[in-house]
Amino acid sequence: MQVSGNSDRGTSEESVWWALYTRHQHEKAVAEMLAAKGLEIFLPLYQSQRRWKDRRMMLSLPLFPCYLFVRGGGPDRRSQVVTTPGVHMIISRGEEAAEIPEGEIQAIRRSLEGRFRVEPHPFLKCGQRVRVKRGSLEGLEGILVRKKNQCRLVLNVNMLAQSVGVEIDASDVEPAAA
Repeated sequence: MQVSGNSDRGTSEESVWWALYTRHQHEKAVAEMLAAKGLEIFLPLYQSQRRWKDRRMMLSLPLFPCYLFVRGGGPDRRSQVVTTPGVHMIISRGEEAAEIPEGEIQAIRRSLEGRFRVEPHPFLKCGQRVRVKRGSLEGLEGILVRKKNQCRLVLNVNMLAQSVGVEIDASDVEPAAA
């Protein structure tokens, strides 16, 4: 869902993107209310098929649950944003609203416009401890590493001070409990 409001942005403060944290499952309603106030909104959605006993449905769900993006508007517009029903807060760093780089917004837009299957995925970093969530290795934990654009799961045998690496699809792992 891309909702555009007022596009006469003059200052650089008014052309930056902010991330908003919203009430659970209120992203679309918040986006509509903010657009009605003249703000430019970006709510990336993906298609997900859900099954019930008697039917299947394709749903449009937020790519980032409980978040949406709004293009600035300056300090005078912040009070309009945070007083909108369903908005918990503007994501910030200290006292300042955290700016989302235009390149990150454009990367999300391009991936949604392409023929790619886009869906949420846990945020993973190389070197992070992960757990395999499906397949023959389900339940195993290891360290996620990369080798020539491939994801690898490194499994340790501590008693032998040895490790093995196995190629794995990044979508088959999730962060391990701390």
